[in-house]
Amino acid sequence: MEYFGLMLTGVVVGWLAGQFMSGKGFGVSGDILAGVFGALLGGALSEKSGIMAGSGLVGSLIVGATGAIVFLYATRMLKKV
Repeated sequence: MEYFGLMLTGVVVGWLAGQFMSGKGFGVSGDILAGVFGALLGGALSEKSGIMAGSGLVGSLIVGATGAIVFLYATRMLKKV
């Protein structure tokens, strides 16, 4: 259930991260998909490392936002190369 919540927050966070980050980006659907993947990646990494940002919606938003922004940044950097 936690990963489903991260996927839902990833949709919102992916769109928001695409709005905040400069550059052309991947479009709305690409940013949302990257946000979902980044949120899931952030959730898995925070679970493996033992670092928890809190529980509930706020914790999911923090972890999801961090993972999505890092993933979008990395993919945009690779896209430029």
